[in-house]
Amino acid sequence: MTTQVSDGTQAIEARKLTKRYDGFVAVDGLELAIEPGEVFGFLGPNGSGKTTTILMWLGLTEPTMGEALVWGHNATREPIQVKRIAGYVPESVGFYEDLSARQNLIYTARLNHIPRRQAEEAIHRAMGYVGLGEVADKKVGQFSRGMRQRLAIADIMVKEPRVVFLDEPTLGLDQEGVNRVMELIQRLSQEQGITVVISSHQLHQVQQVCRRVGIMSRGRMVALGTVEELGQALGTQGLMVDIEVEGWDEALLADLRRVDGVEHVDAAERFITVRCQPQTRPSLARAILDRDCLLVQMRSKDLTLEEIYLRYFTGGEDK
Repeated sequence: MTTQVSDGTQAIEARKLTKRYDGFVAVDGLELAIEPGEVFGFLGPNGSGKTTTILMWLGLTEPTMGEALVWGHNATREPIQVKRIAGYVPESVGFYEDLSARQNLIYTARLNHIPRRQAEEAIHRAMGYVGLGEVADKKVGQFSRGMRQRLAIADIMVKEPRVVFLDEPTLGLDQEGVNRVMELIQRLSQEQGITVVISSHQLHQVQQVCRRVGIMSRGRMVALGTVEELGQALGTQGLMVDIEVEGWDEALLADLRRVDGVEHVDAAERFITVRCQPQTRPSLARAILDRDCLLVQMRSKDLTLEEIYLRYFTGGEDK
């Protein structure tokens, strides 16, 4: 397999992309560009429009308005060209249980009109790449879920795609399985130059591999950027500060909660975590010293992707 080279075209684009179903707006004027070789996290609760958008990019459903583009190809007008360069791994991957892994991939290659010799070489490479070369002739019915997920990635690699869409790629896997799949995703981008879009609720895993994330809500993109950028944007609404204090007590916590600009205070062992306005830090230090407590250190805490997500969806669900 060869590394993809960009010609200046965005790998994936949405231009005023809109989808309506009998008056219900599933996707509402989405504008988005994903760069070649990027690993992009596509997030949002069920019903937010993620899957509908992916189906429009794949040419499997038509937009009501706007354009869904994959490497410059309009997915509505050029669905065959898009299908040749795009791979899709759904949440529930289906294989023929009584066929071997190799036989399943040969069948997929035939569906994609890949010549037999070319297919055999591609299957051999793909199976080795995902670490399943030694079990290529084992029936899929004997595979674990993690092996099936890796086989699904091998399946889409056979046609050497330029973009790949993965829906919940680590759902139900043990930690070893998660690690192997996440490593594969990184390699697809770094070694093959493939653009990867991950739709997942496993936010910690998304944060590990995605350069940027987009958060959808009710058909609209409500946040877009790196995790650091999204955290900084939300920092204007509330900064997370970790404070190491010796000798704190409930009285100090009560004092900190009364400081102007403090939104929330929590404590465990030697550490106090405060959500507050950025300008509040000097007042926090003063309140601690006034209680004759030893302030060991105070540092801003970067928001995790999960914390950012929950800021947009209280309780994690979009009502």
